[in-house]
Amino acid sequence: MSIINIPPRPQSLDGFYATNNPYQVNGPKGFTEFKYLEENQDLFVRLDFPGITKESVKILLEPTKKAVFVFADAPRETKHDSVRKYGTATGLICDCCEISNIQCFVGDGVVRLILSKKKINPYVPSFCSFGGARMPTDIPQLATIIRGYNPEVANGHPLAHLRGRNPEGRHGTDPLDPAFTGLVTISHPSVLEGPTRAYESKQLSNGGLYLRLDMPGVPNDGFMVAVESDGGVIVIGRAPPVMYDSSGRDYGGKVAIVPINYDTHRIKIITKHGVIRLIIPPYC
Repeated sequence: MSIINIPPRPQSLDGFYATNNPYQVNGPKGFTEFKYLEENQDLFVRLDFPGITKESVKILLEPTKKAVFVFADAPRETKHDSVRKYGTATGLICDCCEISNIQCFVGDGVVRLILSKKKINPYVPSFCSFGGARMPTDIPQLATIIRGYNPEVANGHPLAHLRGRNPEGRHGTDPLDPAFTGLVTISHPSVLEGPTRAYESKQLSNGGLYLRLDMPGVPNDGFMVAVESDGGVIVIGRAPPVMYDSSGRDYGGKVAIVPINYDTHRIKIITKHGVIRLIIPPYC
């Protein structure tokens, strides 16, 4: 008997709690989170890159010192996986400062940055702001890797195209913004190669089922898999707050149906880098 996949379902009539992840049920929403640190006015940036390894992360400072480029790879963990590559840009969109120092912390499928800045133009009022953008995949040069970048305008400011706008991949800086709730989930804007959705299922030739569920921020021991009396397979994950995250995040949902009396010990569970994978063999 084949194992039945259950696609993600909205948690309420309003839709999915977080359109970036159909299994998130509370906590800050969106693929990114930005915050000014009150004690020193550094910028804290959270980037969800589920599946990445710490060793794969590369940080590059843009020549104007206004933006940083972040690249990372998520390798295959099973033969059913696809490799994923991420890339994005974030930084200052003001004219008064430049980035003076970058601290990078990687864990459980999340990249966290602390960007320090220093004032470079005393004649410009200090009103610092920041932003992030999706990185296009068809332009290899760093000088044009940010969508909308034009060195002929705004004194060549690499993030000038974000001023006063709300581009794809950045609804705003409020992680509880209602714009992140809706009936349709969205693709990850920073995926350069590979699957862009937080969920992937494959029916196996032997009647089994493969599932990949992104739950960024959840440590390897923060996942739980249970089977209900009706055969429903439930996956739960808890991502604790780390560093300057506004709060922790919880994930959960019913992902499959197995026959009653199915031996749940046969389910292979792989938890790595903010991703849980299930390989559920057929009933026999």
